[in-house]
Amino acid sequence: MAVTGVIFLLFVLAHMYGNLKALSGQQAFDDYAHHLRVLGEPMLPYSGFLWVMRVGLIVSLVLHVWSATVLTRRKRGARTQKYTVKKAVGSTLSSRTMMWGGLALLLFIVFHILQFTTLTIEVGGSFDSPHERFVAAFETWWLLAIYVVAMVALGMHLRHGVWSAVQTLGWSNRHRQPAIKATALAIALVVVVGFLLPPFAIAFGIV
Repeated sequence: MAVTGVIFLLFVLAHMYGNLKALSGQQAFDDYAHHLRVLGEPMLPYSGFLWVMRVGLIVSLVLHVWSATVLTRRKRGARTQKYTVKKAVGSTLSSRTMMWGGLALLLFIVFHILQFTTLTIEVGGSFDSPHERFVAAFETWWLLAIYVVAMVALGMHLRHGVWSAVQTLGWSNRHRQPAIKATALAIALVVVVGFLLPPFAIAFGIV
């Protein structure tokens, strides 16, 4: 779970960088989308890099969900008798909502792929330009609302996930805990703000 989580974090940061290109205008965003499709040519076919990345992410997603399922079963099986009094001492909202937040993100990922990858769902109209498609979509208020909820869920998932991954990989100790928690929170905030900047810029007519 920790290793696939790191893979997703790297992808999320790269994806956020790509989305921020929308703030630089249509040419910059469309050029970025085009370069992703020709990256690796002629060693790879057109869109070859994207397909390699997609397959890798799908495998990572399957392993991540499988790991979450196994760990949840182990946790429940470790104590068959419920606590008489249960207090969430030292736990955060992010840690207590990891499972439900993960399910919400999984549903959002499916929707996101259907909208921006397969173009099965068209919000705001059909456009050849990725930038025009992106702008038209986020001019729709309900899509913006879904996106905000999804990014908040992602931020909460990352906050606990980064801290947990560091623990699992053995990079943490008692003295490093405050710095690790602060770093996890900073990463989560950067990702949430970075992903929400373009949609809100579109919603307020800046882009």
